[in-house]
Amino acid sequence: MKKIMGYKRYIIIGAVVLIVFLALIFGLRSCGVSHKSPEGVARSLIKAYANGNQKKIKDCYGAKKDTEESLQKEIDATIRYFDAHNLKDVEIKECDVLSENDKYTYVYVTYDMQLENSQSYPCINTYMTDKEDGRYYILSSSKVTDDMRKQAASDYAKFMTTNTYKNYVKEYETFTKKNPGYEDKIAGKLS
Repeated sequence: MKKIMGYKRYIIIGAVVLIVFLALIFGLRSCGVSHKSPEGVARSLIKAYANGNQKKIKDCYGAKKDTEESLQKEIDATIRYFDAHNLKDVEIKECDVLSENDKYTYVYVTYDMQLENSQSYPCINTYMTDKEDGRYYILSSSKVTDDMRKQAASDYAKFMTTNTYKNYVKEYETFTKKNPGYEDKIAGKLS
């Protein structure tokens, strides 16, 4: 009987160790940047900006230690923009592909900035992504060509006719009516 009790104890201890080990593995994996899809890297970028995590932001762009100056300026400006809102959190609502071809994938992300006053500021961003060695990365502005910009403008015009975009506009207008001068306040923080 003592042997059986001893085995049960080892089985329970082993199960607890296994559960903790799996929780750590899955927990650490979810804390990183997702390069598996264009949508995953776009979601990761928004979360990284909200947290001001330069390392993860640069990872989303595939930038190494020596980040090109124009990209670093873009990153710094976007972090300042997110900071100006005094966020508590960011809630990603939708993220999907607008267009795709052999050179890039164009994605959109709609999300709410959860503000300190418990309000949600609706936002929308679009990104060009590129696939390199099976991993997706956000293209920096300097890597987006004029032809890509023209195609993106056409794709975005189509996107503006969708319910996703119309819902965003409705939520944005509701927020600005409830909070007159909010954007001027943010602009003042950035200047």
